[in-house]
Parts: sequence; structure tokens; C-alpha cells
Amino acid sequence: MNEREHAPVTVLGLGSMGSALAAAFVAAGHATTVWNRSPERAAALVKQGAVQQLQIADAVEACSVIIACFSTFEATRESLAEASLRGRDLITLNSGSPAEAREFAQWATDRGARYLGGAIKNVPSAVGNPDTLLYFGGDRDVFDEHADTLRALGGDLEFLGPEPDLAVLYEAAVGATLLPALLGFLEGAAVLATRGYQAQTMVGYSVKWLQMIESILPVIAEEIDNRDYTRLGASIEVFHNAIDQDVQLGTESGVDMAWHAPLHELLRRAVGDGMGKQSITALIELLAKPSGPVATD
Repeated sequence: MNEREHAPVTVLGLGSMGSALAAAFVAAGHATTVWNRSPERAAALVKQGAVQQLQIADAVEACSVIIACFSTFEATRESLAEASLRGRDLITLNSGSPAEAREFAQWATDRGARYLGGAIKNVPSAVGNPDTLLYFGGDRDVFDEHADTLRALGGDLEFLGPEPDLAVLYEAAVGATLLPALLGFLEGAAVLATRGYQAQTMVGYSVKWLQMIESILPVIAEEIDNRDYTRLGASIEVFHNAIDQDVQLGTESGVDMAWHAPLHELLRRAVGDGMGKQSITALIELLAKPSGPVATD
């Protein structure tokens, strides 16, 4: 066990995720200093062995490695306004836009800190699990020097590149799947409920369906990267032809399916543009304009 694996850390922000981060560091044997705007949130962590500081400047001064887990970059900046960051390695694990991440990185480095932006791709209860994924962008030296420490939070660490906004960029790109998938499950549960069936009865089938989607993601990604929308075997036309079935199901069940409307409009636009025979992946052409030559047969 080397010194880096037990390096002292400061955790700022003790919401559900921040508290989970601090608890994981304590459990892994790190001397852990904590701070939160509402001091009472630290009580449970202090019982576990964390050291609480009531002033953020003191919490930052206590350790050279600072983990900030606030709701936004603005909240992080406001909280740290009175603290000296010179000589500190500042690692953020909060949400935000790429532009906000870039602005914050400049703000932090202007104040003498080395900056690494991160994201944790799991729920608070999974912090510390071997398969929990965290990815980072920014100062590679900070990542390399503190990787052993960061593994207390999850065993799957990835460095995406030197741009400080990469973690939130990928957070937005990967996270875009979540809400539509959850809405689809909620809609399905609502439809089943109209016939007296519980949501639990569809879980196993939904898992199989998600596993099928997982299996075709590499093909979808290859089609997007090559702009060759011929391999997937599920055409835009097939989904377009199912629009009436969606409408009928909503009418029959009484379930509100208004969230389908923009999806239907996207399919109609694609068919109108002569894209019906291409795979559903070709819809990216209506969402963005990828660069590079179009692949041909």
C-alpha cells in the first residue's frame, strides 16, 4: 500500500453524492476533511471518522487534494470564492455544461490550482464499488498522481483527454439515454396498469430488451462514424409505419403519449427527405451535421 493510496483528501459539498464520496474515502482509510454550507450534514461522517471544518478556507487548507461535489459549477465557484486554491489539486464531480466547465477550469487555474473535471456514472449507493465508472478530463498529471486515491470512489477510472470539459461533455452525451429510457418504462408500466398488471411483471422482459439494445450499440456507432446507414437492418420506414400504432395504443389505454410527438415529427421529416430505407441511425443527420465524406456502397 503506497502513500498515494492513503493520501488525505478534502470533500466539499455533502449532498447525497458528496456524502457518499466522503464516506468512501473514510472507509478506504483516507484522512478525510469535510465541509458543507449546512454544517449539520457532516454529523454522520464525523461519527465515521471524518474531520469537519466549519470554514471552507480551513477545509481547503487542510489537504492538497480537494474533491468538490456541488450542484453546479457556479455553486462551486461561489463556495470557493474566499478560499486560497494556490498549490491545490481541485477535482470537481458535479453537473454542468461544457462551456461552464471550461470557464470554471480557467477560473481555478487562474487562482493557482491544477484542475481535473470528473463525472461519476452511478448512484450514490454504488460509490466505491469495483465496477463504478468515473471519467475525467483536464490535467493528466493530476489524474495520474491521484488515481490510486480516486479508486476509493470506483474501480473503473478513465482519463478522456486534456480538455477540462470532457467529463461533462460525455456526461451529457451518455446521460441523454437515461430519461427517454425511463419514460419508455414508465409508459409501458402505465399501459399495463390499465389492464391490472403490475410493473414488476415487465422487468425481466425490459432487461432483455435493454440487453438487445446494448448488443447493437457498436453497429450503431460504426454507422454514425462512417455515415453508412445500411447495416443495422431496422429502417426509418419501419418506425414511421408504427406511428399510427402508437397513437392507437394511447387512445385505447388512455395513457398520455404526448412525449412521442417530437419523435414522430422527426420520423416524418426523415421520410419526407427520402431517408425511409436507411437505418434508424440515419436520424443523426437531422440532429447534427457530422463532418467527413459520406460512405457509399
